[in-house]
Amino acid sequence: MLYAISTPRTCISCPRSSRFHQRNLVSVRLCARASLPNNDNGVKVEYTPWLIVGLGNPGTKYHGTRHNVGFEMIDRIAQVEGVLMNTIQSKALIGIGCIGEVPILLAKPQAYMNFSGESVGPLAAHYKIPLRHILLIYDEMNLPNGILRVQPKGGHGHHNGVKSVMDHLDGCREFPRLCIGIGNPPGTMDMKAFLLQKFSPTEREQIDASLEQGVEAMRTLILGGFTNKITRFNLGQKYKYHKV
Repeated sequence: MLYAISTPRTCISCPRSSRFHQRNLVSVRLCARASLPNNDNGVKVEYTPWLIVGLGNPGTKYHGTRHNVGFEMIDRIAQVEGVLMNTIQSKALIGIGCIGEVPILLAKPQAYMNFSGESVGPLAAHYKIPLRHILLIYDEMNLPNGILRVQPKGGHGHHNGVKSVMDHLDGCREFPRLCIGIGNPPGTMDMKAFLLQKFSPTEREQIDASLEQGVEAMRTLILGGFTNKITRFNLGQKYKYHKV
């Protein structure tokens, strides 16, 4: 997770505290490194930043719909970590902050779901974010409502937002994902109508709980990578609603 980088004109600066005061985020001059004090050998250690992207559609029309849970997760991370989402760059609403000593760039693409890659590709290139540090958060119909899954890589699974991101990352699929289950359309309900539908009260409770758990999963991944903790998290999610 650690390596030294040099990006003189594009930086995500990370202060010692993970809690950003709002005035720290007003400037659009960003820096893609977070340095620790020099060690005994005089070598400065720098952390690789993470780009955390939630997929969704902009506008009040889509607020609270199934297809926008990626946006909701970004909003929850920003709230918990004290990150102010106040800058538009590469057709995305962005904010900068830290998880521990690790700098993060939160992003909500604003060009609609099917064009999400138009934000992710340029942001990753501009801030020199490696694929392994791009965490994509999105809705997944193949998971029951409120169930989460963290993966190191994968295909697009016919998700147009994920497909757009992959297209703008030169077709690469080797980037982490945090999938949020929304279940399948009931009966013969049209898939598009289902995706743009809001949750029932019970489903809403499950999603709200999953957002809290998603923040912890994100922290675990960023601070430790794909360790046994992530494996145990996925296993726990799989049986979360199973009654003994």
